[in-house]
Amino acid sequence: QVQVVESGGGLVQAGGSLRLSCAASGRTFSTYAMSWFRQAPGKEREFVAAISGSGVITYYADSVKGRFTILGDNAKNTVYLQMNSLKPDDTAVYYCAVRTSLSSQAPGDMTSYIYWGQGTQVTVSS
Repeated sequence: QVQVVESGGGLVQAGGSLRLSCAASGRTFSTYAMSWFRQAPGKEREFVAAISGSGVITYYADSVKGRFTILGDNAKNTVYLQMNSLKPDDTAVYYCAVRTSLSSQAPGDMTSYIYWGQGTQVTVSS
């Protein structure tokens, strides 16, 4: 059975850093693309970042470019989201999602993702 599990969320002050982890298990995901989305209270879920199975191709939402970095470790079927210079607007539940590749639909197309995690809360205080 496929499982996608996020971890690393928490409470941090503005300007601080956090690193989220997403571990996928139940099959080999080395060729699969993995992405991060987030959903703030009262708002729609939005795309944050994506990485191809090879780790060569990455995409970022404009709101996080230059502050967040997505990294992959195929040996561990794990993807990380390094978040620096955090702002209160980054407060949200962060979700990890998996799909077969980034070459078809846009990385922010949520309907194209096969597996989703349960989310991890990130709270940035001002």
